[in-house]
Amino acid sequence: MSVSGITSKPLPIPGSPKPGIGYFIREWWGSYPVTQLAVLIGLIGIFWVMGSNMVQTMHRLGIQPGFAFLSQSANFAIGESLIAYLPSDTFGRAAIVGLLNTIAIAVSGCFLATLLGVSLGIARLSGNMLLSGLVRWYIEIIRNTPLLLQLFFWSAVTHALPAPRQAFNPIGILYLSNRGVSIPALRLHELSLTTLAISGVCIAAIFAFYMVRRKRGIQHGITEFSAMGLLAVLGIGLALRLSGASVALELPLLRGFNIAGGFNLTPEFAALLIGLVVNSSATIAEIVRSGIQSVPSGQWESARSLGLQPGRIMRLVILPQALRVIVPLMTSSYLDLTKNSSLAVAIGFPDLVSVLNTTANQSGQALEALAIIVLSYLALNLSVSAVMNKYNKRIEQRGFLPR
Repeated sequence: MSVSGITSKPLPIPGSPKPGIGYFIREWWGSYPVTQLAVLIGLIGIFWVMGSNMVQTMHRLGIQPGFAFLSQSANFAIGESLIAYLPSDTFGRAAIVGLLNTIAIAVSGCFLATLLGVSLGIARLSGNMLLSGLVRWYIEIIRNTPLLLQLFFWSAVTHALPAPRQAFNPIGILYLSNRGVSIPALRLHELSLTTLAISGVCIAAIFAFYMVRRKRGIQHGITEFSAMGLLAVLGIGLALRLSGASVALELPLLRGFNIAGGFNLTPEFAALLIGLVVNSSATIAEIVRSGIQSVPSGQWESARSLGLQPGRIMRLVILPQALRVIVPLMTSSYLDLTKNSSLAVAIGFPDLVSVLNTTANQSGQALEALAIIVLSYLALNLSVSAVMNKYNKRIEQRGFLPR
């Protein structure tokens, strides 16, 4: 039946029996139910036989299946760790060290690749032919060479840097040597749980204030965000002052034959981070370029007619509309960067794959180690997808996406 060209489903006849459970099962199962059931039973049988043979082989080799090995002593060292670790610690703690190293690479890589990629994407559309041409060649070279080859190149570069006494010191607080990259670091002294609690309360109060104003429909500009950030910093500073804790900026200094102080990024970490950032930035640059070009040219003309400068047009008019194209593709780039971090094993950085590979060799629990790797990367990628999907939905709610 149609009314004014609108087609609707036929209404059910009053008093007619409702579809039973068999109907819904047939709808869910689809056509050829017998064939599908046979294939499903066959797959279950194959996995059952493979699993049984694997368990029998492990028993024959004296290996007990399960994850009890995580509480055993690892007896191997890890060259770089964000938390305290000793060879006498357990396999479980070693796995946590590798996971934290992977997270550190993924988070810092996504952040830096975004900054570099957005800059390159905008420069790719520059009217300056020299700049646009250089960016184009950069993108073509990076995107058409294997990532593993790029990592080997950056690893060779970082290890070919001069010794600490002849280290490059371009800006006075940054040292580049064959022992890594030394940068300034913030050091907390006499930090206590009270300080953390007071700081957490300050941040939570400001966040609650922001959410209340947002629910009331109050828009927040750069001034409001700056004020809230300043209040958070003052609150944390007051908490540090009252508890007797202190924060100091520690600069790297050349002492003897080494560089002391600050925060040191090992050559392996630096090579992996640079390689992932450079590789992902080329893809992100193309995503940003296509997103900007998807905005109708009339938007540029309208913004110019209002007297806006090119920089403000890009920031206030073009990029917010280009996000409808950029954000979904950016999610894919972040997922690729996170997964590509597993190539760290090729240049000697102790990420999750490298640590659990050593764990499997030491304990013989290869299947369990592989399961931990799969579940860990699955959790990381799902987390990245959830954050980006939430951000994409937030953009849609602001009206940047067409409805």
